[in-house]
Amino acid sequence: MVAGSSLTPNWFAVLLLFASAALSLAHPQTHRHQFVIQATPVKRLCKTHNAITVNGQFPGPTLEVNNGDTLIVTVINKAKYNVTIHWHGIRQLRTGWADGPEFVTQCPIRPGGSYTYRFTVQGQEGTLWWHAHSSWLRATVYGALIIRPRRGDSFPFPKPNREAILLMGEWWDANPIDVVRQATRTGAAPNVSDAYTFNGQPGDFYKCSSKDTVVVNIDSGETNLLRVVNSALNQALFFTVANHKLTVVGADASYTKPFTTSVLMLGPGQTTDVLISGNQVPNRYYIAARAYQSAQNAPFGNTTTTAILSYKSAPCAAKKGCASIKPIMPSLPAYNDTATVTAFSKKFRSPRPVPVPTKIDESLFFTIGLGLNNCPRNFKSSQCQGPNGTRFTASMNNVSFVLPSNISILQAFQQRIPGVVTPDFPANPPVKFDYTGNVSQSLFQPVPGTKGYRLKYGSRVQVVLQDTSIVTPENHPIHLHGYDFYIIAEGFGNFNPKTDTKKFNLVDPPLRNTVAVPTNGWAVIRFVADNPGAWIMHCHLDVHITWGLAMVFLVDNGVGQLQSIEAPPPDLPIC
Repeated sequence: MVAGSSLTPNWFAVLLLFASAALSLAHPQTHRHQFVIQATPVKRLCKTHNAITVNGQFPGPTLEVNNGDTLIVTVINKAKYNVTIHWHGIRQLRTGWADGPEFVTQCPIRPGGSYTYRFTVQGQEGTLWWHAHSSWLRATVYGALIIRPRRGDSFPFPKPNREAILLMGEWWDANPIDVVRQATRTGAAPNVSDAYTFNGQPGDFYKCSSKDTVVVNIDSGETNLLRVVNSALNQALFFTVANHKLTVVGADASYTKPFTTSVLMLGPGQTTDVLISGNQVPNRYYIAARAYQSAQNAPFGNTTTTAILSYKSAPCAAKKGCASIKPIMPSLPAYNDTATVTAFSKKFRSPRPVPVPTKIDESLFFTIGLGLNNCPRNFKSSQCQGPNGTRFTASMNNVSFVLPSNISILQAFQQRIPGVVTPDFPANPPVKFDYTGNVSQSLFQPVPGTKGYRLKYGSRVQVVLQDTSIVTPENHPIHLHGYDFYIIAEGFGNFNPKTDTKKFNLVDPPLRNTVAVPTNGWAVIRFVADNPGAWIMHCHLDVHITWGLAMVFLVDNGVGQLQSIEAPPPDLPIC
C-alpha cells in the first residue's frame, strides 16, 4: 500500500506531462527565419552568373507552417539592389505592412538594410510561395511556402505516402535586372528567358543540364502529393506527367472538389496541389512543362523543361543503372491550345457550398491590357523600339499604374499624406468600346497615374476583369494582394451583363488569389473587403506590371481594433 501511494504522484506527473505536450502540439507555433539576400555564383546552361539568392540557395528555402502559426522572417539585404519579399497569397489580416510589394506597403530594403516580416497564417491550407517584389529580382528570389492543416487536423483526402514540391521557373543566361532595364531604356519588349526550370534546374533537353535534372520518387501502389507552383516571371505554363493522371485537390491554398486531368495550366503566381498514383509499369517518366502562349505574334521561349518521376521498383533501380535509360516523354498541348486551358479552368469548384456575396455594394468593371505610347519628342529613336517607333505600356481602365518613389502607398493612405495616391481610379472604363474587337488606335495610349479605388470596410465587391485586344489579346494572371476571391464566371468576347450573369456560379465557385483571365475574354470575381490597407491588384506577368498593368484598392478601417490595420512596425524601411 505504501508502495502504491508513493507511485500515484509520479503517474499524475506523467499524465500532466502528456496533457501539456498534447496541448502544445495543438497550439499555434511561431517560426523564426533569417533570409540573407546575397549574390551567389549559379551555373546553368554551361555559364556561371552571380544570381541574387536567399541564403545562397536557388530556389530559396521552403518554409513549412501549420494553419494558425505565425511566421517571423528577418530579411537582411547584402545584395546591390533594393529588395522586398512578398508572401504570395497570405491574407495578411491587419498586417499589411508585411505584404511586401515595393512602394505599395513598404519602402524597399536598401543594400545593407534589414526588415522583419511578422504575420499569422489564418484559415489557409495548401501550397503558397514567397518571392521578391522589387524589379525583376523574383527571377531567382523565390521559394515554396507550405501550410499544413492545424495540428490534430488532417487533409480532406487520404494522407499521401510522400510529397514533392515542383517550382516552375524561368532562367535568363544574363542578369534579369539588366534585361528589364534594357527594355525600359528602349521601350521594346524584354528578351525572353533562355530556359524554363523545375526547382531551378532546366532538365535533360538543355545544354549542360542533364546531370542535375530533378528526380521525384514514387513506388507502385503509392499515392503521392505534388505541390506545383508557377514561379515563372512572364510565362503561363502547361504541366503534365507521362502516362499518369493527376487528381487536383487544391489551388492557391484552398481545397478544391477533386477532379482528374492529364494536364494542368498555371499562370504565373498560381499553385496547384495534385495527387498522383503509382499505378503504371515501374519505369522512369518525364514530368514536363512548356509555354501556353496566348498573345499573338509575341516572342516566347518554345523549349520544354523536365523532371523525372522515377519508380523505386523500376528494373533498372535494382542495378542502379537508371541514368542511362531514357524516361518516357509525355505529349504536351500545342503552345496556343486555349481550348485545353478553358476545359481545365472550368473544372474548378469549392468542395462544398460557400458563402459567396450575393448583395453587391461595389460593382466594378476593369479593362486589362497592353498599349503603345507615341515616342516623346525629346526621345531618340533608340528609346522607342516598340511597334512602329512606339514604347510598350499597359493599363487597367486606361490608367497605367505608376509607383511612388519616396513613400509607400500604405503609409500615405494610413497617415493621410496628400499627393501620393488619389482615390479616383475609375469604376468603369472611361470610354466604352468593342473591347475584344478591332480597337481604334486612339485608345492605345493610357494615362499614367497613381490611382486607387476606395472601399469601405465590409463592402461586398464584384469585379469584372475584361481583356482587351489592344496590341494583342492575352491570358492575364491577375493577382489580388490581401484577399482570396471567388471566381464566379469566365467567358470569351465582351462581358454582357444581361446574358452572362446567367453563367454565374454562386454555389460552389473556386476560391483563388490569382485568376487567369481568358485571352480575348473576361472573368468575374467577388470578395468582401474585410482586410483594411492598401492592396495592389496586378498582372503577374512581371513585364506587364513593369508597364503599368495594376491598380490599388484602398480599404478603410472598420470599427475597433480587430477591424483596423495594426500600427506600422518600428523597423519599417524608410525611403
